[in-house]
Amino acid sequence: MNGFNVYQETAVSTQNRGRLIVMLYDGAIKFLRQALDDLRRGDMVAKGKHINKAQDILFELNTVLDMEKGGQIAQNLRALYNFMQRHLTQANIRKDSKMIEEVIALLEDLNQSWRAICR
Repeated sequence: MNGFNVYQETAVSTQNRGRLIVMLYDGAIKFLRQALDDLRRGDMVAKGKHINKAQDILFELNTVLDMEKGGQIAQNLRALYNFMQRHLTQANIRKDSKMIEEVIALLEDLNQSWRAICR
């Protein structure tokens, strides 16, 4: 493993939970913006790969929710993550940039909230 990979692994493992969530949101947003660029260029294979990467992140965010301790907030986040998953599946099938942009907007709102919490 090279030095950069070691640095990345260490940076991720030492971040607090809130910062990790921000990093995950950043990653999902980045992949969805790449999917939009792919769609504009007509590269449907790359578009699908980038949407799938964003969906993987949403799956991970959904999986780590503590439904017992999180109460209503965790329930709302689960519903929102599930909605985004379905919306991205449809966006991928329909090649619909507007649907991708809607999910990006939701993720950006959530990301802003988490960034405020992490300060």
